[in-house]
Amino acid sequence: MPTTVLTDRERTAVQAYLRLLHTVRAVYDDGAGPPGVPAAPLVPPAVPPTVLAEADQALTEAGLSGNEEAFFHLLRGWHP
Repeated sequence: MPTTVLTDRERTAVQAYLRLLHTVRAVYDDGAGPPGVPAAPLVPPAVPPTVLAEADQALTEAGLSGNEEAFFHLLRGWHP
């Protein structure tokens, strides 16, 4: 499989997206704590605005804003 060589801006966009993805996954984690400790009540998931802003800015600077097909092609090549 050929390796995708990213520009610095593309790499920054991919890294920002992965941070956003990990943040969203953490928010949706079931929050299971130690045995015997009641689970926290469900609250609406929220991603910090700074995480979303970082991803938006990185995508824009890489010229990938609004071009999901190209972005996900880069993402698959760099982080399968």
